[in-house]
Amino acid sequence: MVTLTLTAEEAEQLHFILTSYLTDLRGEIHATDVRTFRAQLQAREAFIRTLLQQLPTTAETTSP
Repeated sequence: MVTLTLTAEEAEQLHFILTSYLTDLRGEIHATDVRTFRAQLQAREAFIRTLLQQLPTTAETTSP
């Protein structure tokens, strides 16, 4: 297991980047006709969603 320590700002920026990528990825999945490639993209989408769930929210990083 790899542990990554982020500041609140870094976590916020990473969340923004992953969310932006996820939006683009959804469009790519929708536009893809090749089933195997679509399945790979959907697996990537699930992975990104898991990462986003594991990132602390801004409220979690600023509480005492």
